[in-house]
Amino acid sequence: MADGRWDEDDIPDQTGRVAVVTGANSGLGLETARQLAAHGATVVLAVRSLDRGAAAVEDIASSVPDARLELQQLDLASLSSVRAAAEAIGGAHPRIDLLVNNAGVMYTERQLTAEGFELQFGTNHLGHFALTGLLLDRIVGVDGSRVVTVASLGHWAPFAFDLDDVRAEDRYNRFAAYSRSKLANLMFTYELHRRLVAAGAPTAALAAHPGGSDTELARHVPFSDLMHSRLSALAQSAAMGALPTLRAATDPTAGGGQYYGPDRLFETRGHPIVVRSSRRSQDRGLQALLWARSEELTGVRPL
Repeated sequence: MADGRWDEDDIPDQTGRVAVVTGANSGLGLETARQLAAHGATVVLAVRSLDRGAAAVEDIASSVPDARLELQQLDLASLSSVRAAAEAIGGAHPRIDLLVNNAGVMYTERQLTAEGFELQFGTNHLGHFALTGLLLDRIVGVDGSRVVTVASLGHWAPFAFDLDDVRAEDRYNRFAAYSRSKLANLMFTYELHRRLVAAGAPTAALAAHPGGSDTELARHVPFSDLMHSRLSALAQSAAMGALPTLRAATDPTAGGGQYYGPDRLFETRGHPIVVRSSRRSQDRGLQALLWARSEELTGVRPL
């Protein structure tokens, strides 16, 4: 980082580390998995579609011939799938050094998870909350271990943070639902960090956001084809968008409770630095409320 700009060349050797990356079949997750594998980690690609996951394994192997890769089916919109995946991953790996909660859905029409929760909140937050809780016994106690959760600039949107209508029965706004899920990702990270510190665990919880990245995540945006043609020139590549996650996951100087994002153009592009999140995301009362509600909804009690 001679020029002060952190990039993939600054990732330290990851040999001997086991990393689990959700949504690793495309976009940010694929690039995150690629770089972790390129630097020596054993990477578990936790994906909804095994066919797409197998294609991702092939893709990574083509650029990283000696990559150590494993494939695990995971549907974050189904808590039974989350439990099965956690059991399989935990059974195969008695220690996990890194969990990257990357997978997500964005701006979908109103849909429900297998348990009847609004899809974006259920997938982006509740699925990852449950997965983290179920894998935590394999992570906590491992020196240098980290849980990195991918948030978004969308968490700044001033929509109501409603934890009562988690099934979106009263009303549904796709943008509000996405914002709530990403705000929840940050609140979860901060609460997890505080609980890990209180427990004296060597595990750090961090968050990151990719800025504006050209990935398929925005395919549900109304008029997405038109928007893509207008905005793709302003968006950075998935490889650049993955850098904040990679820095949070691997930089030896990164600390628990930090939030990484791009350094230029209102955090939409550039190299990763520590950034600030909204005042609401730092509300400890809301964080505790979200944690308790998440335990109630998932039946998982992480700490």
